[in-house]
Amino acid sequence: MKKRLFLVVISISFFLSKNVNAQVNEDLIGAWYMYFFNTTFKDSQWGVQGDIQYRNWNAAGDLEQLLLRGGITYKPTNADVKLTLGYGNVTSEGAGSDNSTTRESRIYQEALFPVQFGKRIYTNHRFRFEQRFVENQDFRTRFRYNIFLNIPLNKAAMEKNAIYLALYNELFINGQRNIGDDNNVEIFDRNRFYTALGYILNDGLKVQLGVMNQTTDNWSKKQVQVSVHQNF
Repeated sequence: MKKRLFLVVISISFFLSKNVNAQVNEDLIGAWYMYFFNTTFKDSQWGVQGDIQYRNWNAAGDLEQLLLRGGITYKPTNADVKLTLGYGNVTSEGAGSDNSTTRESRIYQEALFPVQFGKRIYTNHRFRFEQRFVENQDFRTRFRYNIFLNIPLNKAAMEKNAIYLALYNELFINGQRNIGDDNNVEIFDRNRFYTALGYILNDGLKVQLGVMNQTTDNWSKKQVQVSVHQNF
């Protein structure tokens, strides 16, 4: 009897220690390092865009996600909108000592259109629909809406040598809630709110440094974001 009780206690302790290790430390600031590119083929309405993101649970070394994404873009002649059909490959890793990984392939469609208010307030609205193929889960979909806001501070326009305030808020909503093996997700997936300062090096290159607060159904965490944005 004592031996059986001992085994039960050891098993429970092992299970609890795994859960503690897998928990996200909400007080530890993470860091995301990102590169975005965008180009339009010469004398064409077609182009390509994409991004590479190295996301960490901490400043560096504790991988959260490695995201590789790219797509074909199209700009209709008589509409100020950019349409994209793309693909993303995502490798996610648990927090802390949890080094287990999950792989995901993602197809997405998006529409991006700008709206300017006055001479100094630049907004972009992005609607994205994702079809997600997550390892060991059933097929999933997700809807995303992001509003971007850029305000130049030392210049009247978003031009070379401008320092600007960059804000965005993105809402994620799950489609299918049943993801397989009787596991369900909430309709609300996450929200990201971002504040940064940016600097325009030239007409095709700008950099940003900011902080993003990400809130999911289970945790809320801040991440420093360093990003390079290139048009060529």
